[in-house]
Amino acid sequence: MDIKSGIVSSIVVEGEKLTVTYKETEKEIKVEEDLALEDLMGEGETTESEEKEFVTKEAKKEVGTPLSDTLINYGVTAEQLAAVEIEIKKESGLGFFLLNAAPFLIPIIFIILFFWLISRQMKGSGGMQAFTFGQSKARITDPNDKNQRITFKDVAGVKEAKEELVEIVDFLKNPKKFLDIGARIPKGVLLMGAPGTGKTLLSRAVAGEAKVPFFSISGSEFVEMFVGVGASRVRDLFKMAKKAAPSIVFVDEIDAVGRVRGTGVGGGNDEREQTLNQILVEMDGFEQNEKVIVIAATNRPDVLDPALLRPGRFDRRVVLDLPDISDREEILKIHSVKKPLGEDVDLKVIAQRTPGFSGADLYSLMNEGAILAAREDRKEVTQYDFIRSIEKVMLGPERKSHLLSKKEKKITAYHEAGHAIVASVLPYSDPVHKVSIVSRGYAGGYTLKLPFEEKRLQSRKEFLDDIAVSLGGYVTEKMIFGDLTTGPSNDLRVATALARDMVTKYGMSDALGPVAVEDTGGRLRREQIHTGEREYSEEISKKIDAEIFGIIDASLQQAKQILTEHRGALDAIAEELIRVETLEREDFEKVLIVNGITPKKEEKTEATNNE
Repeated sequence: MDIKSGIVSSIVVEGEKLTVTYKETEKEIKVEEDLALEDLMGEGETTESEEKEFVTKEAKKEVGTPLSDTLINYGVTAEQLAAVEIEIKKESGLGFFLLNAAPFLIPIIFIILFFWLISRQMKGSGGMQAFTFGQSKARITDPNDKNQRITFKDVAGVKEAKEELVEIVDFLKNPKKFLDIGARIPKGVLLMGAPGTGKTLLSRAVAGEAKVPFFSISGSEFVEMFVGVGASRVRDLFKMAKKAAPSIVFVDEIDAVGRVRGTGVGGGNDEREQTLNQILVEMDGFEQNEKVIVIAATNRPDVLDPALLRPGRFDRRVVLDLPDISDREEILKIHSVKKPLGEDVDLKVIAQRTPGFSGADLYSLMNEGAILAAREDRKEVTQYDFIRSIEKVMLGPERKSHLLSKKEKKITAYHEAGHAIVASVLPYSDPVHKVSIVSRGYAGGYTLKLPFEEKRLQSRKEFLDDIAVSLGGYVTEKMIFGDLTTGPSNDLRVATALARDMVTKYGMSDALGPVAVEDTGGRLRREQIHTGEREYSEEISKKIDAEIFGIIDASLQQAKQILTEHRGALDAIAEELIRVETLEREDFEKVLIVNGITPKKEEKTEATNNE
């Protein structure tokens, strides 16, 4: 070892780095690796001086161990160590600073980065929005703004619903009249109805009639990623409403937060349930003379928590049905006010051809008609524009680029002719208004059936006829071409769904009788999905399957018999469709008459009230 040999002059220690200087010699010393020094100092970089007098070596010492202890462990005596000059230098430079400061700098950098990101969000969202998670996001409609104000005159149809809400308007205008006689106006009104029936519009009309501030928010806007935000927003919303009283709070899609509690997987009290609890507390906190009315809307009243519906909360429930023919005509008149209509436009005919349309569908229909007229550079909207819009809203836009080959065109023509023939022969099926092989949406062709009058009920015979009509295309393809295509896939889904509803929902099965075995409106659906529970036994399940297959098979045989007996009419309609692609009701019925089928005629009946 060099130190024991006495040839080491000095050692400089700088952190983990060692610089060893050897004593002067008479000749140039060529530095070679010394295994003993490497064992002592560890591997390192070696440098050789170009001068003949001195040679230096650089190496690294053992981490965390003093140099003197290491040398003593390798047998260096105190006298030998004293003969060597050892100098300790403090390590300096940026690297040393960063190495020692890293444990403190890294957390600080992360904190600074976090606040920088928050500040960017504040600038992008405006002011202090990033720190206002718990504040309500409700939109406020000023009652004095004539451009935003809506009254009952702007809401067509829903006569019964408007009558129910007139009392709410009267209370907001004249609360003393009710309080003096000891009457208590409901704190909450629940609007129930299918999507597009006008729940939001009607609630805005209540605020417009009463001329009070209108706070509107969606149920999904209460809940965020942070725990407690939903409940905080509920408190802030009701605080704002009480401050602006008399006022109306409108919560759209309340089922987003108002579902039955305790059905979550794991049974935890999640953020949605906390939000619902806060809504219940706030509604209970209303004083008798606090002039704040809560109106909520939902299309799923069956999934709402019972505590939300008890007296004292949403104890007044208003049902909004799909508009009948007279209501549809009124809605069409409202939406046609700012549209220049042609002389041939008959809104009553449009109302007759749109059974099952909601108010939103009718608005879309009128708007699509105006777009079609503008696209063709016309100044007026014609009846033909609206007729085309009906089909666009129901089935989707025409796919003009979807060109059929001759073979596919023939298959589609026979398929639609099969539907039309079965519908025209069966007595309880709706009459055919149009048959087309022009592609719309996902359909290669379509047969449009419309009832002569509004129907609120549907009988078992009507269900069976509808199933047979759905299977008409399937039977025709198999009978004419001896093969099947993917065309009837949607028809089969419709037929199967109707048969299942007959058996499981409406008690129209002889084997099961008057029993409903469907799920409980979705309340337990999430639990059933994870646990595999069903509401009926395996034996009942087999009976359901057998009944469905029996209904489908009977309808299939009925459709096959009709199409076999009226093969001439089937061929004639298919050939006409191949030639012109679309048959309106008048042209279709002419072909039926020529082939011995009597078209259906409207029967005059007197309207009666069911009591």
